This record gives sequence, structure tokens and C-alpha cells, in this order.
Amino acid sequence: MLSQKYDTKNKNYSYLEIKNVQKNLVEWLEDLTYEHKCRVEKKEWRSKYNHYVCYDYEPFCSDGFEINLTIKGHSVHFLNFVRFLYETRVQAVNYLECCFMI
Repeated sequence: MLSQKYDTKNKNYSYLEIKNVQKNLVEWLEDLTYEHKCRVEKKEWRSKYNHYVCYDYEPFCSDGFEINLTIKGHSVHFLNFVRFLYETRVQAVNYLECCFMI
């Protein structure tokens, strides 16, 4: 799930929240973020079963956790491009997994 917010204190920044990122795409998404003049503001592991359990570091056993990223950028255009590349990558991975299952 993707959502976009604007900072109410400082109009120069906007945020992109990406929830439930696949574990194998986290490093790629972080590199992509830095490449497009943005930064990862917050990375958290939230339990799928207990909503009050939330870590800001990778737990020892990361099964049962979803990874949420908040990306901060000066330009909405950079964030929209990062979102587009992420969605395209997820669709490509899902398509290839379906092809592999056939």
C-alpha cells in the first residue's frame, strides 16, 4: 500500500509511505531512494499479528513482520518516480513468479 503526505510544518518536504515491502526489495528500494535525491526517513518492522509490536531494527526472526518505509523528498516528482519504479518492480516480480509456477 502506498500513501503520500505533505509536511504541514515545512512545505518543502513530502513523504511517501510504502507498507508491506517484500524483504528482498528493501535494499533495492533504499538504493533507488538515495539515487533520486530522497532519503529513508523511517524503516520499521511491524508485527502482522500484534499491532502494538513495532521495531525500528530488523528482528532476529523476521517471519510474521511486515516492513514499512517512509521516504522523504524535496520534490514530489522524485517521489512519484520512485513510486512508479517500485510498483513496476513489484508487478514484474509477481508476473515472473506466476510464470515460474506454470
